[in-house]
Amino acid sequence: MRGERGEPITITVSRDGNEPFDVEIIRDYINIRSVKSEIVDDVGYLRITSFNQQTESGLINAIEDIQSQANTKLLGYVLDIRSNPGGLLTQAVKVTDIFLERGEIVSTRGRDKKDIKRYRAKKTDRTNGKPLVVIIDGGSASASEIVAGALKDHRRAIILGTQSFGKGSVQTIIPFQVLESDRLTGIRLTTARYYTPSGESIQGKGIAPDIIIEQGEFESYDFKTFSEADLKLSLIHI
Repeated sequence: MRGERGEPITITVSRDGNEPFDVEIIRDYINIRSVKSEIVDDVGYLRITSFNQQTESGLINAIEDIQSQANTKLLGYVLDIRSNPGGLLTQAVKVTDIFLERGEIVSTRGRDKKDIKRYRAKKTDRTNGKPLVVIIDGGSASASEIVAGALKDHRRAIILGTQSFGKGSVQTIIPFQVLESDRLTGIRLTTARYYTPSGESIQGKGIAPDIIIEQGEFESYDFKTFSEADLKLSLIHI
């Protein structure tokens, strides 16, 4: 399917119970919006699908839009990172910093103590301390787990959903040259792991939700009622 931008390509679509049919599409650059938002019953809903270079700025803009529309009626926020496979570590740190005033966000630790690197919150809470609910599932991994783990450990958010994936390893590509050859190659090694502020490793464990809700139960809920009720619940815990 590769080709020049603007050129047409014909693909054949096959579906159960239907005859295959052709569709002509035009090749183009696809800019993926990593952040989507809306207001539901005075609750700000924020959806992050991945952590790329635009995620922090997209989230800040979404929060500002919600605040300008809701004014003083805003009850709080729902941050939905279900099925978010992760992305850039730097963006995970910056996104978490949007909701925290201070404290550690995540640390990476290798074999030696000197290999520990800590990332901390540096900015102000852009949501002004409003109640926050974070939704995760088995598809939430890596950067998503860093966000959920930090907000949970700092008691900044109530975590809802199911256990996250558990991808918390730092991998490094080490290059080397093949003997008696000019060919360069490399090997990818796990050199460190991600740890939440409380010192728990994410690798192989994931983040456990405060309230377990299966995917089917999410689909059966009236989202408006669901969001408002759990935001009020977070007021009790935070």
